[in-house]
Amino acid sequence: MNQQHVHKTFNTEAGLAAFFLRIPVGIILAAHGAQKLFGWFGGYGLEGTGQWMASIGLEPGYLMALMAGSAEFFGGIALIVGLLVRPAALVSAVTMVVAIVTVHLDNGLFMSNNGYEFALTLLAATVALTIQGAGSYSVDKVIAENFLRGNGEPSPQAATTPA
Repeated sequence: MNQQHVHKTFNTEAGLAAFFLRIPVGIILAAHGAQKLFGWFGGYGLEGTGQWMASIGLEPGYLMALMAGSAEFFGGIALIVGLLVRPAALVSAVTMVVAIVTVHLDNGLFMSNNGYEFALTLLAATVALTIQGAGSYSVDKVIAENFLRGNGEPSPQAATTPA
């Protein structure tokens, strides 16, 4: 990966709004991933989630449960911390598209009918984070300011900016 791609991954001009978007979305995604991976919070764990995914045609079910659960759990943790937010948000967005198309779309919009409104909301938030980056108070911003300005050298601004 070249310097330009690395810079684009970490750089963000989003500000504080991204922080307030990242935290609740990250918590929600991590909790849903924990249900799938570990059976926490009333979930079924990998075995149960994998069997359910296979039953709706997502084969192999165990692998699909592992991929969806990992995208949500680790992606959610990444959003909370603000590390690699663009890739984490992109993977989470793709996961929401799959959930909408395979599970919720035929049920209509509303959650009361197992519709897609909640997944659509998470999709919108993760697409926004993919576009704008982590924003203020993120590890990505620290990396961009301290290590990526000008060929890997710490920026003069980072050296004089108070923490």
